[in-house]
Amino acid sequence: MVPQTSLLMRSSVLFIGFIALSLLSPACEAALKKYQFDVVVKNVSRLCHAKPIVTINGMFPGPTVYITEGDNVIINVTNYAQYNMSIHWHGLKQFRNGWADGPAYITQCPIQNGQSYAYNFTVTGQRGTLWWHAHILWLRATVYGAIVIMPKDRTFPFPQPYQEANLVLGEWWNEDVEEAVKQGNKLGLPPTMSDAHTINGKPGPLFPCSDKHTYALEVESGKTYLLRIINAALNDELFFTIAGHNMTVVEIDAVYVKPFTTNTLIIAPGQTTNVLVSADRSPGRYFIGARAFMDVPIAVDNKTAMAILQYKGVPNTVIPISPKLPAHNNTELVTSYTKNLKSLNTAKFPANVPLTIDRKLFYTIGLGQNACPMCLNGTKLTASLNNISFVMPKMGLLQAHYYNIKGVFTTDFPDRPMKAFNYTGAPLSANLRTNVGTRLSRVAFNSTVELVLQDTNLLSVESHPFHLHGYNFFVVGTGVGNFDEAKDPAKFNLVDPPERNTVGVPTGGWTAIRFRADNPGVWFMHCHLELHTMWGLKMAFVVENGKGPNESVLSPPADLPHC
Repeated sequence: MVPQTSLLMRSSVLFIGFIALSLLSPACEAALKKYQFDVVVKNVSRLCHAKPIVTINGMFPGPTVYITEGDNVIINVTNYAQYNMSIHWHGLKQFRNGWADGPAYITQCPIQNGQSYAYNFTVTGQRGTLWWHAHILWLRATVYGAIVIMPKDRTFPFPQPYQEANLVLGEWWNEDVEEAVKQGNKLGLPPTMSDAHTINGKPGPLFPCSDKHTYALEVESGKTYLLRIINAALNDELFFTIAGHNMTVVEIDAVYVKPFTTNTLIIAPGQTTNVLVSADRSPGRYFIGARAFMDVPIAVDNKTAMAILQYKGVPNTVIPISPKLPAHNNTELVTSYTKNLKSLNTAKFPANVPLTIDRKLFYTIGLGQNACPMCLNGTKLTASLNNISFVMPKMGLLQAHYYNIKGVFTTDFPDRPMKAFNYTGAPLSANLRTNVGTRLSRVAFNSTVELVLQDTNLLSVESHPFHLHGYNFFVVGTGVGNFDEAKDPAKFNLVDPPERNTVGVPTGGWTAIRFRADNPGVWFMHCHLELHTMWGLKMAFVVENGKGPNESVLSPPADLPHC
């Protein structure tokens, strides 16, 4: 294992370190930013349980990556842990450069023990809050951190905050997460759920042995703060609120939105939300709360993580004021909040929504049950798109595409389900078997795509946050029940729909997204509930090269890992 002193030296070289509260930096020119990420195992204690966890540079959560729009970034990842590793830079478009995207066996083979790989990318046309995380096994349970991209001119299209803070929401398991997954797979069932939610790695005072494990954010009366909130949880959509304080939403997934005020956020795994909060209440201590949203009878970790918003000068002996968290199944609040999300759509920050569509796709989301001779009960739960459970290959799909290696994948993923049915009617518990395969969808370069994601009642309806790698997309419509191709498109918002990289498909409903396929390569799309991804709720697009000199996938780097 790499010595701890070496970690400290490396992590102090270039901004490495999680800064919970930082002054806004002065303007600086685009530059080369280098980071060293060492994958190491460290003993960490939470909830009266100590265990070894996989970390980056011994930190939990991991270091924040600070970037200025236009920077070239090189993050060298060296793996000293027993697990293979890959890191995904969630929301960064990686134009023509899928080699730096990070999902294991999609755009790269994982980094093996004792090996290194340098993720080399340029941040173009993006600014705001994104994040990074492990993209192999369930290792993102502890391997994650924030990405902060400052605008070139260091100005925002909203009032300049006094200071800013990162609040990264996560989960904690008392047991070894990978062992829990193995046990679940043996049974063909979900692994045990998390024992706590966390805010910046800390569960807060509602949990045992947490006196030292409560995050506190100090504020000054009369000042306004920018909070960069990230949901890094594996399996839970989360409500987020601050007792006694409203929040003004100004950005989602690193895209500015028309500001609106709310007292509660809903934020799905993979999503980020920036809010302005004014310290305009009576000086005191106020709880910040995060708890799960689930509006069907499916078990989730329903325990509430707490942090503290503490006014400067107020002693720690003052009992914090508790927030009014919504009921865990408050669908109405989620629907109302989602309707408020609209792109800024100004001359400087336009919403370039595709108005004409070259390719229309319709994907059904379903749970299933396949035979499993190795499982104790002979079957295992699965998940699928258009009744296809994705099988991970044994080499990177991008390499197979780039070098035209046959037999790794096919490009016959169907544009529509093979059989139409009443998707959200009575629960369907018969004929739950799914097809399996490594089937991709081929898309022409620069074509416009409309994709409708339709939840189904196979076993149960459920909300699903879907993430598309390599792209942002516009969420042009959403609804409850079955998508009506004859009527629903007339209600689409084609003026200022929210633009993001991860979108929630509502329970028993549908979501329609649009994007222009102007980024060649192989791009993963999957549910960001790690359980469902593991069960096969994923696929990938092969976006063909264009004809111009800057419309083809870049050559792979020399240090690309081998399988």
